[in-house]
Amino acid sequence: MAEKSVYEHLLGEGVSRREFLKSCGILAGAMGLNKLPPISDSNLPPHLRKSAKIVYEVAAALESRPRVPVIWLEFQDCAGCSEALTRSQSPSLINLVLNKISIEYHETLTAAAGHQTEANKKAIMEQYRGQYLLVVEGSIPTAGDGGYCTIGGRSAEDILQEAAEGAAAIIATGNCAAFGGLPAASPNPTGAKSVMALLPGKTVVNIPGCPAIPEATTGTIAHFLVFGTLPELDALNRPKTFYGVTVHDRCLRRPFYEAGKFALSFDDEGAQKGWCLYKLGCKGPTTYNACASIKWDAGTSFPIQSGHPCLGCSEPGFWDGGGFYQGQSAPLQRPAVGAVGAAAAVGVVLGAGMATANKAQKNKK
Repeated sequence: MAEKSVYEHLLGEGVSRREFLKSCGILAGAMGLNKLPPISDSNLPPHLRKSAKIVYEVAAALESRPRVPVIWLEFQDCAGCSEALTRSQSPSLINLVLNKISIEYHETLTAAAGHQTEANKKAIMEQYRGQYLLVVEGSIPTAGDGGYCTIGGRSAEDILQEAAEGAAAIIATGNCAAFGGLPAASPNPTGAKSVMALLPGKTVVNIPGCPAIPEATTGTIAHFLVFGTLPELDALNRPKTFYGVTVHDRCLRRPFYEAGKFALSFDDEGAQKGWCLYKLGCKGPTTYNACASIKWDAGTSFPIQSGHPCLGCSEPGFWDGGGFYQGQSAPLQRPAVGAVGAAAAVGVVLGAGMATANKAQKNKK
């Protein structure tokens, strides 16, 4: 019996055509796609031709592609990436990707436990060998014969190697899985290593962050589910869609940086007016992530916006990278005179807005 397509499965779950197309639009946005693999109009069914191009291309792919099982492993981690994912403010996307389409094994989220769960994982790896997607959260300990993290008497490395051997693609979500994270910080007593370090012969997509931005993880999963391919990656195997520019490039405090206005302590005049946190050790200029554009809690805020310097959590070795709240992440580039004037003007507007908000907050107390 032929495997049902994603669309056929969703129809069986009671999803209407309208809801399906809406989900396609959500997926397209989550993947950050401006241009998808070309599909000629002659190959599209009539009922899709009036839809937006980017949406009907996703829809066409989902109508033909079978479901792709996802196996999600957790090792040395705090479950922060899973927690962030389940608390994402994109419920339709989370429901579609994690519940309707694919997740077959996840130790934290699964209803079953013990032998039943492990038997299901083994069955999925055998039935869908070479087809399933492997997502790994947490670093892998190699010291003490792997005894620092075991599941059912098996080491994390053994479990990883077994699951990776038959995977069609591998995603390491969170800094721990991508680069070793906190467990690998000096002196690294457990011998923690990243997924990529233990799988040198395989392509591992890294979605770093502490935790990783939920939409970066689901968007990457969605890309593979829809097209069966991985997104374009940078030199550290991070999807360029989410890690193509620095936090500094999109930061709302950047006009103050350009104008030379910096907070020098967390309670000085600059901090109260929302000035740049560069001199308080902000790593935004050398940290590649989508924090400033996607933000958190439905786009409500991100650390710098709420008054905290970027710690560089999407970069390798950020726990040992010069200390938090100390030093500066890149040489200060003084802009041209014209740029200073323009930035100063914008900075005045932003500063006035933040000052008004601060005043209103104080009046409530």
